[in-house]
Amino acid sequence: MPSDKPSDARTEARIDARVLVVDDHVEMGRMLQEPLADAGWTVDLATGGQEAVTLLRSRVYDAVLSDLRMEQVDGLDVLDAARAVDPELPVLLMTAFGGVESAVEAMRRGAYHYFTKPFRLDEVRLYLGRALEDRRLRAEHRALKQASQERSGLGSMVGRSAPMRGLYELVDRVAHAAAPVLLRGESGSGKELVARALHFEGPRAPGPFVAVNCTALPGPLLESELFGHVKGAFTGATSVRRGLFVEAHGGTLFLDEIGDMPTELQARLLRILEDGEVRAVGSDAHRTVDVRVVAATHQDLEARVREGRFRADLFYRLNVVTLRVPSLKERREDIPQLVEHFTARSRARNPRSRVTALSPEVVAALGAMPWPGNVRELENLVERLVVLVPRETVELEDLRPHAPVPEPEPHPLALAQEGVWPLRRLEGEYIHWMVQHCGGNKTRAAELLGIDVSTIHRRERER
Repeated sequence: MPSDKPSDARTEARIDARVLVVDDHVEMGRMLQEPLADAGWTVDLATGGQEAVTLLRSRVYDAVLSDLRMEQVDGLDVLDAARAVDPELPVLLMTAFGGVESAVEAMRRGAYHYFTKPFRLDEVRLYLGRALEDRRLRAEHRALKQASQERSGLGSMVGRSAPMRGLYELVDRVAHAAAPVLLRGESGSGKELVARALHFEGPRAPGPFVAVNCTALPGPLLESELFGHVKGAFTGATSVRRGLFVEAHGGTLFLDEIGDMPTELQARLLRILEDGEVRAVGSDAHRTVDVRVVAATHQDLEARVREGRFRADLFYRLNVVTLRVPSLKERREDIPQLVEHFTARSRARNPRSRVTALSPEVVAALGAMPWPGNVRELENLVERLVVLVPRETVELEDLRPHAPVPEPEPHPLALAQEGVWPLRRLEGEYIHWMVQHCGGNKTRAAELLGIDVSTIHRRERER
């Protein structure tokens, strides 16, 4: 318990806050209430511990200043009730019966500070201001951390389709494991986003996330990039390089396109995965590293193993936990949400753009396109439209110069005029048409049709 009375610049600027003062001696409570209110805080007064507990359960407070010795419900009970409501709510206790035992017990239970009566009002204001400032800083830290996770964790992944919901559940489970992870999926499907989510949703989030594309560098340079080198190890090695495994110590190393890694480097990677030791090029010394490896590939690794282009033992070591990232074709109902997300992001990068939205017809056309480049191709197209279209809403005529616009499917009722269709077939075709009309958004189609989305999934299987 601090016993000095330091001046604190943080208390100069008062923070808007609601404070609960608790004392069963009404005169003492009012003596505190008035100067604290004059300092700019909203102050409620409870004339007993039970009243304080009731107020804590019905209102939101930023700090509590409570007497310790009270009848029936004392200050420690108020402290426990406050921490039950909000574990970070600062509670400052005061008593006329100062002593080491009561002070230790109060601090052990989580009290922010402890005053012995008689005390100076400026000391109370000082420590109360400090407690409120600490609470504000913790809230800001949580907000920044949450924003970071939303940008890099599960919050950065867009989509509510069944394949994406299944992927979210797997990421949430796998993020806390220690084993290597192999991400499989088509190019442009978002494997790096999944790798980042695995990192930022797990216990390694405070550590570094380091990514490297195994196809971006030739073998010798990739070896130096991954494992580091000592000065003079090869021509041009004029300084020491730590390497990405060392840089990722305590965090995650993402090896993109692992299937294209040269076979001579695969043995070194396997050794690190098994022993946790890395040796720089040109060095005889080994360095222990704590790194979780997340690898990704669009290749058929089993086929490459059979062809002798990928080590079987490395494949089995990486294939402990495998997550499959769905292609955009498998999650077309996410396209409207992805378009909205990419439009907002592109507008932020291009503030002079006039585009604010894509028309429903454009979104429906995008939902019917094949997307061989997956989410990356969709994002690039949306940004091109945001940059080039000179109006607020992108229409079909704006889309045609940049993408092959598929012809809209004829309305099922128009087709039915050509002959007699069984009612169930007509119903199925109408459901399919409505899904296409909604840009692949099955949830929206179900809302317009007045049916459950499971009915759409069932009819699609029957079609």
